[in-house]
Amino acid sequence: MTKKPFVLLFRVLGSLSYLCHGLKVICFCFLIFQVDDGGGGYTKDPSQEGPGAVSELEYSAFCSQECIFSKLRENQDLNVYSAKTLLSMCKPGDLVELVSTSQAPHWAVYELNDQVIHLHEGEIRKDSLTEIGRGRRGRIVNSRYRFRPLPSDLVLQNAAGHLGLHSGDICWTSSENFAAWCRFGKREFKAGGEAHSAEQQYFLKVHLGDGTRNGHAHTLVFRSLEDMIRERRRVDASGILKELSLGVSGGKE
Repeated sequence: MTKKPFVLLFRVLGSLSYLCHGLKVICFCFLIFQVDDGGGGYTKDPSQEGPGAVSELEYSAFCSQECIFSKLRENQDLNVYSAKTLLSMCKPGDLVELVSTSQAPHWAVYELNDQVIHLHEGEIRKDSLTEIGRGRRGRIVNSRYRFRPLPSDLVLQNAAGHLGLHSGDICWTSSENFAAWCRFGKREFKAGGEAHSAEQQYFLKVHLGDGTRNGHAHTLVFRSLEDMIRERRRVDASGILKELSLGVSGGKE
């Protein structure tokens, strides 16, 4: 008889263990859907026409001591605009970034007349910018990457040439990878498109605090551009830095 309470206790503990495991799985799946380029709302009223500010992390990235990516408020306009205002600013071949809370930004290539070409839910498709915005606000991000851009007609040709492709035939892991490849034509944006070498590394600085001069920066090290983009988008979606992925300890800039 004295064993029964212990048996019941072990059963309860076992049930709790399964419950905790289930919750971890649910949370993990939730994070995956959050990082994906799905829907999501912007916290401000989308009808506001003026520029708005977003609370977000700032980054700079380097390869072989060359800056290849920059998202810094001190030298760029990081304001976001309503879809209506954005349409008046866009030119064919521009890269557009739509932002929302708790999600990775969604990138698209602007074509003409409110139409964009983008990777969405495992398909390269053409949609209305105002429709895919779903109340989010956005900005033009042509200068985010520091590579030499292709002429706008080639950017549109790259984008339109892949319309209709589905998951099995798509070699880009996010809307950002696809849009950036269309504009710059670099194979490094494709999944597995980069040959790994011990000499080449990518350094991503995540700037924390008030700007790059007075704030702090964590430096993360990656073997490929694809890996760096994936981690940065994960941080954008979750707001959490993985301590284990910090290749270089953070320091004052």
